[in-house]
Amino acid sequence: METAIFAAGCFWGVEEAFRSVRGVENVTVGYCGGHTSSPTYKQVCSGETGHAEVARVEFDPSVVSYGELLEVFWKIHDPTQLNRQGPDFGTQYRSAVFYTEPEQRDIAEESKRQLQASGKFARPVVTEITPASTFWPAEDYHQQYLSKRGVSGCHL
Repeated sequence: METAIFAAGCFWGVEEAFRSVRGVENVTVGYCGGHTSSPTYKQVCSGETGHAEVARVEFDPSVVSYGELLEVFWKIHDPTQLNRQGPDFGTQYRSAVFYTEPEQRDIAEESKRQLQASGKFARPVVTEITPASTFWPAEDYHQQYLSKRGVSGCHL
């Protein structure tokens, strides 16, 4: 098993999108990239902890590659919006890839270059690609939030 961490706006939709990918064994929503230990949702929403809402994706690389997960990541949000996705704005909703090993960094940077060169977006792709810091799981009521409410997942 390997782990990937992605920030693409509100973590509920991000979680649902990755849950539906063959080879993904588990998705946990939480917080990464900040400077406060054990942050709460309320603290992260204040924008003062430096954390982003993220989905930690545990996957079987023999079934799905990190590159394929990046393809999902690019499709489920607007990577030209650094601190805003839809109605949500603030650094906690930034577009970011938190890599867990140098190979992931290299794959993510190349994938970002290819996306920018594709001409799909008129504006620059501003997604941050940074080393993963401590991942803090979100409160239990955030886990599988949409599926617990009968909301169908993201359709790619």
